[in-house]
Amino acid sequence: MNSTTHRANTGPARENPVSASTWPLLLTAAAILMVTMGVRQSLGLYVSPLNTATGLGIAGISLAMAVGQLMWGASQPVFGALADRYGSRRVIVAGGLIMAAGTAATPFVRSEFGLVATLGLLTAAGAGAGSFSILIGATAQQLPPDRRAFASGFINAGGSMGQFVFAPLNQALIATAGWVNAMLAMAAIALSTLPLAGRLQGAARLPAAGSAGDAARQAGAGRGLKAQLADALREPSYWCLHAGFFTCGFHIAFLVTHLPTEVSLCGLDAGVAAGSIAVVGLANIAGSLGIGSLGSRHRLKWLLFWVYLSRAVIIALYLAAPKTALTFYVLAAALGVSWLSTVPPTAGLVGKLFGTRYLATLFGLTLFSHQVGGFFGAWLGGIALVRLGDYHAMWYADMLLAVGAALVNLPIREAHPRHAAAAAS
Repeated sequence: MNSTTHRANTGPARENPVSASTWPLLLTAAAILMVTMGVRQSLGLYVSPLNTATGLGIAGISLAMAVGQLMWGASQPVFGALADRYGSRRVIVAGGLIMAAGTAATPFVRSEFGLVATLGLLTAAGAGAGSFSILIGATAQQLPPDRRAFASGFINAGGSMGQFVFAPLNQALIATAGWVNAMLAMAAIALSTLPLAGRLQGAARLPAAGSAGDAARQAGAGRGLKAQLADALREPSYWCLHAGFFTCGFHIAFLVTHLPTEVSLCGLDAGVAAGSIAVVGLANIAGSLGIGSLGSRHRLKWLLFWVYLSRAVIIALYLAAPKTALTFYVLAAALGVSWLSTVPPTAGLVGKLFGTRYLATLFGLTLFSHQVGGFFGAWLGGIALVRLGDYHAMWYADMLLAVGAALVNLPIREAHPRHAAAAAS
């Protein structure tokens, strides 16, 4: 291979992470995630109004939220497998309808069972059908390996933008129109994913340029989903990703569900909670784009190590700080940079290990582990508040889990991006 060809393979990929023809695909995927994540990540703002209206108690509502965390994760490998077989368009349309139905029905239930069914099952499952595994899987199949990290980060930033937009929007609607009308408005907005799904060409199986190892994995994926799953379950690195992602889910679900109550316990206005959630989303846009860029130059497992370790440090600093509005905004900004920055490296490592043919399914399974952690983060947060009167035990558990998650990523086997680029040339 001559030097001109080598430059064609390596130089432009860094200057132009994606081609002009790929931008519509990425923008569509990011917009869908903005809606599904924006609605879902703002539900913590409804805990207090739901408690006042239904009298179910914080623990009961937390259980419904926790079931939602679990269902969001459990639905993704299922919908991922359906998307791998039938294409992402049909899956996203079905998810948008399910999410809208669950959200619209929530204000009219008055029992714990009803709340689990609507908010915990329907809304969460619908959001899962339009979430990371389906969207990243659909785009990764149409991009070469050196562009997937940037694409994942860009799509992830769409979810963060949703959090930035929807948190203050929900708070404003709750304050002006009441929580029932606010939730009905979210159901209507969920339907906007239907026309967007028509623009997402997720069923295409375009060949991607990459290393010889990547090509071999792509060929191996042709054996079928069952064989690919068997390979994944025998791979220790895959289980390390699951363990780290469990902690990520615990951390995020605890904060999304209970940050408004933590703000209230500190004697601050509800607007501080909504503002903090919005700041998290805004900061994570920078974090997602930054991690996507770094992923093309550094080992993804080391990026995960530093992201998880930073969370432990940030929480320790928060516990030592005075509980003012400024403290919560700084906490939100610091955590926001790492909030969902674990998603692009984790998806990238799954793609490196097993190729992209069944990425929606295999990454969906890691997201299920993420949401098992999310279940415990949301549920145990409510239990801690009821039994202990505050969240201190949860903060300390969060720190310990973050350190463990940082360390568990180190044994993952991963070639340096420079070596992969050399193999591809």
